[in-house]
Amino acid sequence: MELLDKDLSSIQEVRNLIRRASAAQKVLADYSQAQVDALVEAMARTGEANATRLAEMAVEETGFGKVQDKITKNLIASKHLAESIRSMRTIGFISEDPVKKIQEVAVPYGVVAGLVPSTNPTSTAIYKSIISIKAGNAVIISPHPSALKCISETVRVLRETLQSLGAPADLINVMSQPTLEGTSELMKNSGTGIILATGGSAMVKAAYSSGNPALGVGPGNVPAFIERTADIKKAVSYVLMSKTFDNGTVCASEQHVVTEHVIADQVKAEMIAQGCYFLNEVETAKIERVIMGPKGGLNAKIVGKPAVEIARMGGLEIPADTRVLVAEQGRECVGKRYPFSWEKLSPLLGFYRTTDAHEACELCLELLNYEGAGHSLAIHTQNDDLVRDFALKKPVSRLVVNTPSTHGAVGATTGLPPAFTLGCGSVGGSATSDNVTPLHLFNKRYVAYGIREPQAPSLAQAAANQSSATELDIEAITRMVIERLKAL
Repeated sequence: MELLDKDLSSIQEVRNLIRRASAAQKVLADYSQAQVDALVEAMARTGEANATRLAEMAVEETGFGKVQDKITKNLIASKHLAESIRSMRTIGFISEDPVKKIQEVAVPYGVVAGLVPSTNPTSTAIYKSIISIKAGNAVIISPHPSALKCISETVRVLRETLQSLGAPADLINVMSQPTLEGTSELMKNSGTGIILATGGSAMVKAAYSSGNPALGVGPGNVPAFIERTADIKKAVSYVLMSKTFDNGTVCASEQHVVTEHVIADQVKAEMIAQGCYFLNEVETAKIERVIMGPKGGLNAKIVGKPAVEIARMGGLEIPADTRVLVAEQGRECVGKRYPFSWEKLSPLLGFYRTTDAHEACELCLELLNYEGAGHSLAIHTQNDDLVRDFALKKPVSRLVVNTPSTHGAVGATTGLPPAFTLGCGSVGGSATSDNVTPLHLFNKRYVAYGIREPQAPSLAQAAANQSSATELDIEAITRMVIERLKAL
């Protein structure tokens, strides 16, 4: 018997999964809000119970990040997410306005295509599964090939949980043969209702050009502006806490520290005191070569690796307790030629000095417009007017204030909804600027009762119409008289 090649086999698998997911979703469509909520709560408990094991699997398989931080991400995606959406109405009639006599009915997309990256594999799989089912959908996970085992195990335990409650296991499934062709089929297939794309720019663009509805996120390139009124010690501790979280693999983590000349030396001294190693000019050049991959983009070998290991790749021996490598950058050092101005997905930071808040504002704009427009920006300040000024001018969807950017953007330390798909708005090529929740995974059907009788033409309008008709008659008669006079 001749076997299908891997690409064809992957495409066929996707088609089979979509059929099974569609059938399972039809069963879910008859569930009440209470029944769906019971599934979500059970899935969240499963994610919490397996948080450590799945985190260990993710680090072992991908080589990215830290076990403890991946545990935290798994808990955000399960326990904290469930808490935040517990009272959310997503099934059937979800709202009613008795005055306007309008009712809203949630209409699920059906099948969600969930694209999951290798940097946040298990947490993103848990998160997308929970928000999909909360909104009444089935979900098919397209895993990054380098994280296939840990993502597949995550899906397995969630499927078991559904089965234990009598729900169809095929409400959640995962591609066992992830290929570009198979993922393309998942995105383009008419049986797919919506795509949740988390990953690289090329993949997100492919999702938006698939012909199906999509919610995708672009790259982050987050500047952190430490302004002169900031609590410098606390600001630095927050930046480093965020930057070292899971070794910088979260797209909302800081990539640059921007500060003012008047406090720059204090900020630098505090960063050194808290474990940063500032590279000299020669060392910076060596690390830049490490950041840049063989094809000119980011070197995947540094993603999620500790600072000491990245330094060693560049032939540097630095103190073993170094948390972050930092390179001072000139004001003009933004763009393709300057790797420290990129999104680096590792404990590496660019350090920029500016004259004042206005120049800092302009520099942050340049960094974001080069890469990361629409994503996030962090500011540390006691000046609320400055925060408002930044909020009005920066092309970002999240401006997090006096908090670690990673933790703030995903909703761990702010009031933002817990999420691992962070919309970048139209400026970032995304269909939403929100943290994606179950509310983004259904359409609404509106029921609207008549509340006003149709109005007959008013007397004033009728009189005006009569007047116009009379004027037209007089004009017609006048023309007729003139024509007859000419004929005499």
